[in-house]
Amino acid sequence: MILTNCVIAASALVLLKLCASAWLDLLNAKSVKLNSERVPDAFREIIDDASYFKSVKYTLEKIRFGLYEDAYSSILLIAVLAFGIYPKLFYFFENAMGKSVWAQAASICFISAILGLANLPFEWHSQFKIEHKYGFNKSTLSLWISDQFKELAIGLVIGIPMLALLLWLFGVFQNTWWLWGFGAVAVFQIAMLIIYPRVIMPLFNKLSPLEDGELKTRLLKMSDHAGFHASSIYVIDGSKRSSHSNAFFTGFGKFRRIVLFDTLIEQLDPEEIEAVLAHEIVHYRKGHVPKMIISSFAMIFLGFAAIAYLSKCPWFFSGFGFKIEDGMAPIMLLFSSLIGLFTFWLNPIFNCFSRKYEYQADKFAKDVCGGADGLISALRKLHTKNLGNLTPHKIYSAFHYSHPTLLDR
Repeated sequence: MILTNCVIAASALVLLKLCASAWLDLLNAKSVKLNSERVPDAFREIIDDASYFKSVKYTLEKIRFGLYEDAYSSILLIAVLAFGIYPKLFYFFENAMGKSVWAQAASICFISAILGLANLPFEWHSQFKIEHKYGFNKSTLSLWISDQFKELAIGLVIGIPMLALLLWLFGVFQNTWWLWGFGAVAVFQIAMLIIYPRVIMPLFNKLSPLEDGELKTRLLKMSDHAGFHASSIYVIDGSKRSSHSNAFFTGFGKFRRIVLFDTLIEQLDPEEIEAVLAHEIVHYRKGHVPKMIISSFAMIFLGFAAIAYLSKCPWFFSGFGFKIEDGMAPIMLLFSSLIGLFTFWLNPIFNCFSRKYEYQADKFAKDVCGGADGLISALRKLHTKNLGNLTPHKIYSAFHYSHPTLLDR
């Protein structure tokens, strides 16, 4: 067992995050329970008693499940650190495959995949027990298993070359590798905005152009009026996995693409879909997406700076059972596992900006559509059909909600 200062400190941070997350969940559960006896006056016109009580049960069950999952994940991470699982697996793969950048990159991906298997039972329970119980799951076991293998394969195909490049940069540019690494990751993320909807998404879902008709004509006319000149609108068969609905656009410039879930088209009227799409368009028109990308780049830059610093600290390597001559690979492995212990506390800041953008999008949709009726009706329907939590605790929503609550909107 490894009980160095590094492991003890990391374990303390894991427990601190777990306690904070559990406290937030319990606050949220208390808020839901306080409003569980009757439909709050603010929502009596938009939801019937049966649907509201069902949403309360759905929310509380997800909270309970989340508490168990968080506790399990935290205990697992502490055990992995304390029993030196990372160095044991790392040296096992090193002995088997060697010390080349490709071998080390593969080792990082394989170790992450092996430890990721421990979370599959929770993913299965969420999909086939909770989501199925409340009528949302449309997936089959074979489809779910197929998705897991596809995700693993994509992770290896993309992850190994990217990690190998970063490790190579570390070997060639001893002092400035992290700047080159940041640039490589930034370019990769921008490229993924183009690649993902055209290459990766079709591996999981079928995207078809929206059929000609009143809805397509109406949406294209509105998008032109909003300054978002789209040549086509796509429909994704989200209903093969879930009855939850959504709409989004991907890419940029001539590569941008408007995508509607087939469940959204089934659940909403044309006027409501138009309002939802207008809301999404503002994220493009107001530059919200580039701003969020720049924010993520700032975090990635700081992350690379931290990795560069730690790569020169013998105490960090030895503190987790590695040797400094092992290079950057152990640092990247540990960093990917522990970074969430720090970013968790930044959630309220990022969510604050995100909610600001959502309010701007709501206002834009109202102006473009000539009124707020369509958007109001759409938001009410979506919350009702998706059994959204109508009475979250304010502190909980600040930490976990990137969108304003329905009442605030």
